[in-house]
Amino acid sequence: MHDIEPYFKWRDQYISSEDDKSPLYGRQYNEFQYTQKIYNYFIHPQWDNMGSPTLYLKIIYVDYTEQYSIIELIGEWNDCINNDVMYLKREIIDYQLKSGINKYIVLCDHVLNFHSGDDCYYEEWYDDIKDEDGWIAFINTREHVINEMNSVRLGNYINLGEDFNEIEWRTLKPKIMFNLINEYI
Repeated sequence: MHDIEPYFKWRDQYISSEDDKSPLYGRQYNEFQYTQKIYNYFIHPQWDNMGSPTLYLKIIYVDYTEQYSIIELIGEWNDCINNDVMYLKREIIDYQLKSGINKYIVLCDHVLNFHSGDDCYYEEWYDDIKDEDGWIAFINTREHVINEMNSVRLGNYINLGEDFNEIEWRTLKPKIMFNLINEYI
């Protein structure tokens, strides 16, 4: 897992640690020392800790004009034990909402498992953005993760599934990816 870096090809357009509106503004990264772990596995030092011991993230792009954010995740999403959605909502999403962000693209390529808890934070997140024509889309989510999310009806709040799993987002520029997902929704 230590070889899996957050997507970096858009760094010429956006770096969250240099964005004074970002909840990750001012973060420092040590490229030579691995200190963060998911269970017993070290992860690349560019991933950002939001408080969860099993789920890390990287805000890889934000457009304040179009009001969207692209967030990449890695690890095990465990709402049952760690309430990971609470960390995501309180530490990242609530902060971005204050800056007018109301559309969220969450890249789930590296989310290995999902364990559900209740859906209160998902509902709150949805309620925060629905009146602003906002939306949440999970991209490239593994089938077993989608099945678990659907079993607790997260599809009521989040766009996920087949259409959103066929997007080869790494070949696209952020604006093109946003427009494509916005058309699906």
